[in-house]
Amino acid sequence: MTQQRIIKIARGLEKADLVIKNANIVNVLSEEIHKADIAIAEGFIVGIGENYSGKIEIDINGAYVTPSFIDGHVHLESSMVLPKEFAKTVLPAGTTTAIIDPHEISNVFGLHGISFMHEAIKNLPLDVYTMLPSCVPATPFETSGFDLNSYDLSLLIDKPWVLGIAEMMNFPGVLNLDKNVMAKLELAKQRDKRIDGHAPYLSNKDLCAYIASGVKSDHECTNPQEAIEKLRLGMYIMIREGTAAKDLNALIPVLKDCNTRKCIFVTDDRHPSDLKEHINGMVRRAVEAGVNPIKAIQCASLNTAEYFGLKNLGAVAPGYKADLLILPDLESFKPDFVLKNGEIIVENGVLTSKLEQNETPSMRGSVNVKWIEEEDFTIKAQSNIVKTIEVIPHQLVTKSTLSEIKIQDGNAVSNTENDTLKICVIERHRATGNIGKGFVKGFNLKSGAIASTVAHDSHNMIVVGTNDYDMYIAAVELVKSQGGKVVVNNGEILSKLPLPIAGLMSDKDFSYVLEKCEELNKAAHSIGCTLDDPFMTMAFMSLPVIPELKITDKGIFDTNKFDFTDIFETNNVTV
Repeated sequence: MTQQRIIKIARGLEKADLVIKNANIVNVLSEEIHKADIAIAEGFIVGIGENYSGKIEIDINGAYVTPSFIDGHVHLESSMVLPKEFAKTVLPAGTTTAIIDPHEISNVFGLHGISFMHEAIKNLPLDVYTMLPSCVPATPFETSGFDLNSYDLSLLIDKPWVLGIAEMMNFPGVLNLDKNVMAKLELAKQRDKRIDGHAPYLSNKDLCAYIASGVKSDHECTNPQEAIEKLRLGMYIMIREGTAAKDLNALIPVLKDCNTRKCIFVTDDRHPSDLKEHINGMVRRAVEAGVNPIKAIQCASLNTAEYFGLKNLGAVAPGYKADLLILPDLESFKPDFVLKNGEIIVENGVLTSKLEQNETPSMRGSVNVKWIEEEDFTIKAQSNIVKTIEVIPHQLVTKSTLSEIKIQDGNAVSNTENDTLKICVIERHRATGNIGKGFVKGFNLKSGAIASTVAHDSHNMIVVGTNDYDMYIAAVELVKSQGGKVVVNNGEILSKLPLPIAGLMSDKDFSYVLEKCEELNKAAHSIGCTLDDPFMTMAFMSLPVIPELKITDKGIFDTNKFDFTDIFETNNVTV
């Protein structure tokens, strides 16, 4: 589009391609709502005002027009579907841009995993930008499929679709001047690109040092005090509402009482059951809780675009991309229409734009384990009291507690009476034979076992069970299917979802994956599990950068000590 045509359309001398008439514009720039026509040409807004004419005109009779929504931090792999299926699901909810961190698939396939995701998003009516994973592996305390250093990241950092370095989880590495960590930070700073953070509970001078290193955001705030301290020091706060970690309610006071221009809405990790209502659901719930609608919409659009330097996104104004939502009200936040690049792609909740059929890039199998036997799950008892990972519902953080297990034939076994169950992580990338073993509270299984190859961050195989035999059967089934999720009881497969793409994603459509996820949860509940989504919760039991106690393929990890710990309390010996 020539400058001459832009100017002529803006002045009303030529017809626009599309004019939205009689719109109530939610103006995130001036923080007001005002009535005007919106003139659009070649995918961009060129004019806001009265009496514009277009080749196509839509009179929306006072409906609200907002910028479409941006997910500021998402591990798309967590949806367990390919990008095309993800797009088909979130576009009707009004999300037209996503900032992805392909951290999960990178832990399995390295740079090949990043390239796979980029190829898989081509030709979609969803803009996807990438933040390069900073911590593959997240720590040296687990075995991942690959180790990405600063040189590896330098091969992609200058790509136009790369916005910077993703969440720097290894904040101790930053504070202790780890050479590999510092090289990654310097790589982004040299290119003037963003560095996202991940620093739960980091405070005071250590937090200052972390921010001064170049890290500008954080999505781990779980209370207002933590968020306010980080806001005061100049950080963007990514308010997260995922499937396992739900922080929106806790941070509503920040949105009501503080300057929200550095607040961003993100989903981080969501299962299929939580995808159909996406960023729009966060806006709706914030408004229901008393947050100003314009400020909530800013958190879902302009704030995110400005943080990432996406200068033509996030507002309804001349020069901005015509990525817009037409809403009947500012309560439900269910769009009647979604526009992408000035074209209607969703009408009344139905995707009207045909998505091109991309051929899925080829990937090798990713479940490579040393031969497994039932006895590999045995734990020799040293005491009947064990240090246990205790689940906190809807949080990634866990507690370290002492619990009583049972002892049979000299072996430590699960105690279903007090919900102390065995948990194991089996290394699945390099066939090392590593198996981390421990105990967990919070799943409440009364029989059987559940297992998955989705286990943050290195995505080794994780198994929780009441007995070694069912845990063994579950692990073997995942080897056969080259990844996935499974529920086993008395040696019988009750439900399974194969995830043959990196052990993380299905090659089936969204409805199939959603149905199987629901079936898996029902199966887990049938053997006693009380968690809403046990597989999502289990996936974070192996994340050694989140307090307090976690498990990797190398053993039980205490984040307070930042080292491995013995599971047995030997002062209370009953062997």
